[in-house]
Amino acid sequence: MRIYSSTRFTGAVLTTLLFAFSAFARDHSALNGTWTLVPAKSDFAGQPVLQTGTVTINDREGIIIVSRSFVYQGATETFFYNDLTDSEHNATIHTGKDLKSKTRWDHDVLKVTTTQSGAVTLESYTLAADGTMMVSVVRPDHKPITLVFQHK
Repeated sequence: MRIYSSTRFTGAVLTTLLFAFSAFARDHSALNGTWTLVPAKSDFAGQPVLQTGTVTINDREGIIIVSRSFVYQGATETFFYNDLTDSEHNATIHTGKDLKSKTRWDHDVLKVTTTQSGAVTLESYTLAADGTMMVSVVRPDHKPITLVFQHK
């Protein structure tokens, strides 16, 4: 009878899971689809709380479309954002004279960089181990926030 230490077994299981997750995460289409905000799991860092929200990602043949729709707590209107970029040709989309947006993959992280009036906002989209999507939003003069979404 052979007895394995639990540390060795746990390490082997974690290694297997890590490789499986890494292979899954490398597939950029894993973020495709519509995601619904889970406000209770999100960290708004003292900023206005999002009551509801969805993010739809479509990455097909180098064209990445990120559509976002949010309703802030106490607000009477919906805020809608839409970024369309051609990551294959490294394009930047200009909307108006003072707003530009760029979407690109940085390994397994989808990054959306938006510049408006010289201020740069960076959104980073990643797939968590539990299958949720984590979105980190870093804006000038604000604490970073982390939004959690589940696949719809």
